[in-house]
Amino acid sequence: MLARLSRVLESADAELTVPQYRMLSALSEGGLRSARLAERLAVRKPTVTALADAMIAAGYVARESEAGDRRIVRLSLTEAGQEALERADAAYLARLEPLLAGVPDQEAFLGSLRAVGEALDARLARAER
Repeated sequence: MLARLSRVLESADAELTVPQYRMLSALSEGGLRSARLAERLAVRKPTVTALADAMIAAGYVARESEAGDRRIVRLSLTEAGQEALERADAAYLARLEPLLAGVPDQEAFLGSLRAVGEALDARLARAER
């Protein structure tokens, strides 16, 4: 089911790939170091680096040095990145709305999805300790 849902999202005209969307979405919550972003996205750091390079070239992400320690670099969303994320959100929502129309209790379904997201966030937070 999740693979099929992923294909539905991939077919949306979102101007971003699903991995690009995931990166921008994670960065919309605040700047992150590459290692932390890799953990959050459940991918390897080289994958994040390649994806970040493409997003920086597109003007959607910026690399920023940490105040006091230039060795630490954070990735953050640019204004253009925020705008691209909002366009992608709208495209994905438009693609999902017909599917959600067939779900008997949409609020319960969406609540369950949010609960899964929160459980994943909690699991990541425990792993970071």
